[in-house]
Amino acid sequence: MTESGTSIGIQEILERLPHRYPFLLLDRAEDYREGESIVGIKNVTANEPFFPGHFPGNPVMPGVLIIEAVAQAGALLMSKTLDADVSKTAIYFMGVDKVRFRRPVKPGDVLRMPVRVTHIRGELFKFSGQAFIGDHRVTEFDFSAKGVGVL
Repeated sequence: MTESGTSIGIQEILERLPHRYPFLLLDRAEDYREGESIVGIKNVTANEPFFPGHFPGNPVMPGVLIIEAVAQAGALLMSKTLDADVSKTAIYFMGVDKVRFRRPVKPGDVLRMPVRVTHIRGELFKFSGQAFIGDHRVTEFDFSAKGVGVL
């Protein structure tokens, strides 16, 4: 049975991804469509551990962490689609291409991160990802990830 358009809460995210504070960058996900797409949500708060140093007096979320947040949404999509046993499978970020940043992300912003699968070959997934604040695109890029067995 294919799940379509479902929401994923923080408890399932914690069960499916190995990331933990301060590196878990997803709060929830919406519109999960098995093998197709997902929309990750990140509430950016003033308490994020990177803001005091990036940048004092003008806090801006680092671009690499925006990429990581979108990639975590992709990993969640993969984990759920593959119904991966997280005790036996790790999902690794493999590459990123065509990155464009369009505007800064600040405390109080809510990142909406649609991720779409563009290709699947076994446990290698290719994605197209974006991040938005409201209707404004923050970034866009293509990326890939692979499920790898762990001992």
